[in-house]
Amino acid sequence: MEYAITLPVNQKEMTIRELLEKEWLVPRKVRHFLRVRKNVRKNGAPVMFHEHCQAGDTITLTIEEDDYTYQEVALGDKNKIVVLYEDDHLIVVNKAYGVKTHPNQAQETDTLLNDLAAYLAPKKQRPYVVHRLDKETSGAILFAKNPLVLPILGRLLEQKNIYRQYQAVVSGHLAHAVTITKKIGRDRHDRRKRIIDERNGQTAITHVTVHHAGRKSQVYCQLETGRTHQIRVHLKSIGHPIVGDPLYGTQKAPRLMLHASQMHLEHPFSKEKIVVTATPGLWE
Repeated sequence: MEYAITLPVNQKEMTIRELLEKEWLVPRKVRHFLRVRKNVRKNGAPVMFHEHCQAGDTITLTIEEDDYTYQEVALGDKNKIVVLYEDDHLIVVNKAYGVKTHPNQAQETDTLLNDLAAYLAPKKQRPYVVHRLDKETSGAILFAKNPLVLPILGRLLEQKNIYRQYQAVVSGHLAHAVTITKKIGRDRHDRRKRIIDERNGQTAITHVTVHHAGRKSQVYCQLETGRTHQIRVHLKSIGHPIVGDPLYGTQKAPRLMLHASQMHLEHPFSKEKIVVTATPGLWE
């Protein structure tokens, strides 16, 4: 695997070692292999780890197949993949509701990850899970296309530099914006569910704004954290469960009315600002 990356205009000068370790989060073992094999080039020429790089330089890494591990998944149906954004390093696709993000058992073949593996196979690329959406939720979801970019995307997610907006239709008249900060924990009586647990739960923050208020209200939700079922549990906790929620709601609908409508991120290598919209949404 060969990766040629041109450093962006805002890249500060640093050593190759600092770039690989601190900026690109290349694991220690892989950095060792790159160094002893002389598999790092700057502008086409071999480069030592103590040498400096700067904006405009092209850094090329040659990584052997077995330097990183990969959990093989069965190939699904590539025709089910709807691409919202794609480049050499990452891909954002539009997940349909009712589809799992990834298999939990080796014999599963009908998840989004299986279908994406089939889509990428002709390009000799593989999908790596960055985050997940609940089976019942639709919309934009991000995958890495190589192991080099995976930890960088994970760090962007942890540092809240990947902004995700959701649409939801909730029961009742929600008249004003609200930020919900209630901690979320596991339900000891039902392993499928999460509950508000202010004593032992994990920090969870959801910002809710109103698009349209009525007997059912259309709202936007922005996550600061990514707890399991966070939006669903938080909206229920303020008396406005999502319509069609089989676990936390009472108002039936053909599907869970929750959709990951938009994703904003800064590209890990080019630093380009990327905005992806998953259409059609729940109301637009």
